[in-house]
Amino acid sequence: MRRLYALLTAFAVILAIPAAANAQEERASDLMLGLKNIFTPSGSGPVPRATVRFEGSYAPGTIVVDTKERRLYLVESGGTAIRYGIGVGRDGFRWGGTHRVTHKKEWPAWTPPAQMLKRRPDLPRHMVGGPDNPLGARAMYLGSTLYRIHGSNEPETIGQAVSSGCFRMVNDDVIHLYDRVKVGATVIVKNN
Repeated sequence: MRRLYALLTAFAVILAIPAAANAQEERASDLMLGLKNIFTPSGSGPVPRATVRFEGSYAPGTIVVDTKERRLYLVESGGTAIRYGIGVGRDGFRWGGTHRVTHKKEWPAWTPPAQMLKRRPDLPRHMVGGPDNPLGARAMYLGSTLYRIHGSNEPETIGQAVSSGCFRMVNDDVIHLYDRVKVGATVIVKNN
């Protein structure tokens, strides 16, 4: 009888292992669904990321922003660049010039500048970094300006002119760019 009990117990354990694995898979699946709105992969975003031919005498590692195209290019060697879709400043908030990436931050906190709070007193005075933060998963700060290249918790705004002068990207793309850009990189903003 003991042998039969031992065999039945062993059999039950063997049957339970796949059930535990399935439960773990279900929890992982739920987690991924929860992250879906945080990370919108470039392939499913409004403007797919692509490697393209790129003319110009820019050094590899240079970022070129074309506000008219609503595209950001990370220049590579060999006459190519990685092209990303971006959201740009709305009318009256677009700008041009040359700056450098002076700071990079993962899951940055956001403190709206005084000019923005004057226009939008309903905004919070400070937000810690995280999925609900409008700066998204990463930010690259541009010189001494108030502007950044950053992620977004509103991926539907990519390709649009909606910001107060910053350049928005889907989180997957901003992470991709962030991992390839060094502090000190030149950023050229063309406002045609």
